[in-house]
Amino acid sequence: MAISILICDDSALARKQLSRVIPVSWGANIEFAQHGWEAIHKLEANTFDILFLDLTMPELDGYGTLEEIQKRNIAISTVVVSGDIQPKAQQRVAEIGAKAFIKKPLDKATLISTLQNIGIQPEKPASYQVQSVQPIQLRRRDVYLEVANVAIGRAADSLARHFDVFVHMPLPNVNLFEMSELQMTLRHLATNEHMSGVCQGFSGEGIAGEALILLSDSSVSDLLTLMDYPESDDASLELELLMDVSNILVGAFLKGIGEQAEVRFFQSAPVLLGQHISIDSVVESTKGTFNRIMAFEVSYNIDGTQIKCDMLLMIVDESLPILDNKLAYLLDDE
Repeated sequence: MAISILICDDSALARKQLSRVIPVSWGANIEFAQHGWEAIHKLEANTFDILFLDLTMPELDGYGTLEEIQKRNIAISTVVVSGDIQPKAQQRVAEIGAKAFIKKPLDKATLISTLQNIGIQPEKPASYQVQSVQPIQLRRRDVYLEVANVAIGRAADSLARHFDVFVHMPLPNVNLFEMSELQMTLRHLATNEHMSGVCQGFSGEGIAGEALILLSDSSVSDLLTLMDYPESDDASLELELLMDVSNILVGAFLKGIGEQAEVRFFQSAPVLLGQHISIDSVVESTKGTFNRIMAFEVSYNIDGTQIKCDMLLMIVDESLPILDNKLAYLLDDE
């Protein structure tokens, strides 16, 4: 009997990538779910051998899905496939029932070895049969969202390892903005009247842009404690903190994009836009920088703290054809 697989991921690209690395020789029957509740309903209605589960999803995330599987006594071997690779995330999913963890993007060799390690070795069907897979149509935004999701995971992992914390992984937002729309987005991101802002430029192989880090005043005290800075009213300590956070987040995020696009990015030194200023002051600082940009919006929260850090990574419109070409392989059907 052919092995039956359920792939649960809100990303159309991730669902397609995973279905493509499952060997055709397995003759697998593959179904998809776009969030945890859809997966739970399918698991209760049908029998599956393996569930490949993402963590960062709307409706019900991967953690909630694993908890529901335990609560409902659903018999299923679950393998988490996620961009959220921080150590505490891997530990947590193991504690609530996951058999294994694979980081995105995955490859066929890793998939097969992981399944073998947990005792799953699909038998080849007696007669050759092409696996049954629902067709998935991808758009440009699907590609950018999944690329951003993996990059966000790399940045969260760097932050988590640096501070020994658990970082809540956000759902990324990717949009093509005019400058006026960008300024509206900045105002939407701001949840505190006063904040500190750092801007950092980057470039690589014809792709250029800027990253903006916004840190609310309410976050500074907790961050200083996490970094074991001495208590002081010295503004230079806060500035050092801002620069450190910017380098960690921006560097890891760009590395995550670069690994997928095969581009090596170079960062300029962080530039302070202002400390304890209003969002209107930040908006004024960004005027005239770009005409049209592709923006990746991310908001990071650290467990057990008041820390909220917003990152807006902006790639200039002129660079997008180059990046599109670099990522075109993700749309290939072969």
